[in-house]
Amino acid sequence: MTAPTVAPSSAPARRDAELALTAFAVGLAVLAYAAVGIAQDGRLPSGALGYGAGLGLLFGVAHLVVRRFAPYADPLILPCVALLNGLGVVMIRRLDFAAVERAQQRGKALPRADAPLQLIWTAIAVTAFVAVLVVVRDHTRLARYTYTSAAAGLFLLLLPALPGVGATINGARLWIRLGPITVQPSEVAKILLMVFFAGYLVTKRDVLALASRRVMGLDLPRARDLGPVLLAWAASLAVLVREKDLGSSLLFFGIFIVMLYVATERTSWLLIGMGLFAGGAFAAYTLFGHVRQRVDVWLHPFRDAGGDGYQLVQGLFGFGTGGITGTGLGKGSPGIVPFAKTDFIMAAIGEELGLVGVMAVLLVFAVIVERGLRSALSCRDSFGKLLATGLSFALGLQVFVIVGGVTGLIPLTGVTLPWLSYGGSSVVMNWVLVALLLRISDAGRRPGPAPVTPDKARAALQEAQTQVVRR
Repeated sequence: MTAPTVAPSSAPARRDAELALTAFAVGLAVLAYAAVGIAQDGRLPSGALGYGAGLGLLFGVAHLVVRRFAPYADPLILPCVALLNGLGVVMIRRLDFAAVERAQQRGKALPRADAPLQLIWTAIAVTAFVAVLVVVRDHTRLARYTYTSAAAGLFLLLLPALPGVGATINGARLWIRLGPITVQPSEVAKILLMVFFAGYLVTKRDVLALASRRVMGLDLPRARDLGPVLLAWAASLAVLVREKDLGSSLLFFGIFIVMLYVATERTSWLLIGMGLFAGGAFAAYTLFGHVRQRVDVWLHPFRDAGGDGYQLVQGLFGFGTGGITGTGLGKGSPGIVPFAKTDFIMAAIGEELGLVGVMAVLLVFAVIVERGLRSALSCRDSFGKLLATGLSFALGLQVFVIVGGVTGLIPLTGVTLPWLSYGGSSVVMNWVLVALLLRISDAGRRPGPAPVTPDKARAALQEAQTQVVRR
């Protein structure tokens, strides 16, 4: 006899709310697209309807797949991601206009437009999102590939260092060339290593929580228990530092410490992590010239405002120009900031949408992180809890690192702002991250067996006895 289940009456209503919010997100993106075109040409852009139809088709397919394969998943995550992705394409198009204008003023060849390519990458990302939801029906199966994920993640981190494979761009060797395009393998490795951390920490959480010795008031586990995960973490950091990808190094370090803390529930790991971070930051400042240069620019950006500090200073001027409400989409000068489409796209948003726009974008990110952490809390298995925590914290930390660098809160690092910055690898893997979060959320929210009351237990026992007598 099978246990009765709770009727899934709330699933259709949840998905209907998600559809309405997704349509609203697409509508806002189309309005922003139209505003940019009107500000540039004084008329409604001819591609506005095509842009809206394209986004509506992509995000509509994503919604239908969630409705079919993850009906109990959180209804807010997908609309928030759709809004950020749509706004990102609009801002990249706005910066395309600025690049063309600057090229015309200098008499140079017109640059390639990146917004259409970003839209293509978005289509690829949504395809990957659909594939993950369709293939990964049970997130706990990923725990079977714990060590395979670790090996694949480290291999991907090593790829850019190989001669003839890696590509150096702006002084960092983070990419590999695949024909005419470049791919950043660390984005894929980030998710693979989180799967490894979650799988390993779940199996070793009991021994990791037991202290073998006490050093300076801190309880430490046995080295043989912590060894494999420390080896993977140290190897990934060493490779990333060698490739001058300090932003990803900080990201991996933070993810590792937080997942270790959640698995063991020991505050000592946070203290150890802060100590290791302080020591590593000092060592990096002492040993690496590019790190020292970034810290000096952070501390004294106006000392060399026309040289090393130019990017940060122009970004700060952009925020100041935008003020509270911004200059309006298409009416600022965000193209003055170097690499505005990637590292400094938040400065472009701050100039044209102002403090109100920046806070709105950060609030949308906060909603995604909060709903991801809520999915971790609702998940019934330890692996899912750890993985959802790692994915959510990785997203939040990445936003903090890049926004903090652009605003001068911390030294600049080379990470992208999820879904907003230009970059194919970033947008694809962040959609994969969302697919995994929705899969875990669906498992946590899916109704389980109804509680068995004493009356139901007696009735079931009597029915079983009757069946035995009849036989």
